[in-house]
Amino acid sequence: MDKKFLIIGGGLFLAVVVIFGIIANTPVDSNSQPKRTKNEKTEVLSPADKIEVLHFHATKQCWTCITVGQYVIETIKERFPEEYKNGIIIFRDINGDLPENKELVMKYKAGNLALFINATIGDEENISEDVTVWRLVGNEVQFKNYFEGKIKKLLGR
Repeated sequence: MDKKFLIIGGGLFLAVVVIFGIIANTPVDSNSQPKRTKNEKTEVLSPADKIEVLHFHATKQCWTCITVGQYVIETIKERFPEEYKNGIIIFRDINGDLPENKELVMKYKAGNLALFINATIGDEENISEDVTVWRLVGNEVQFKNYFEGKIKKLLGR
């Protein structure tokens, strides 16, 4: 009888935990959802008029953070020189620890280690966080090819 009680009681407990987990992750209304999540990929249907790349970091940067910023700006300058020169592609290196950058950190919901791309079409901003770059930082060629492809897609090429 004790085994039966434990099995039934354990099953009921598990069912309650699962139900509360589902309820906790269900949005109350469509307005409660954030515009984007860390892993969401924003698909831009029309070519972007302007692309702003924001590299967020802390005052003290590790090798990975420094290298991501370096590879991004090198890719932009080497593979999109005209767009960079004409201000179609903008690179911003943002120290999230500085008080003057607080508004940007809040707007992008950025941590101290983040790369965001804001592809603007008309007045509409299309903000997405690129988390793939952190995985590719160990291979410069692969990183730059990936990032070039991402920017080309946003430019409609």
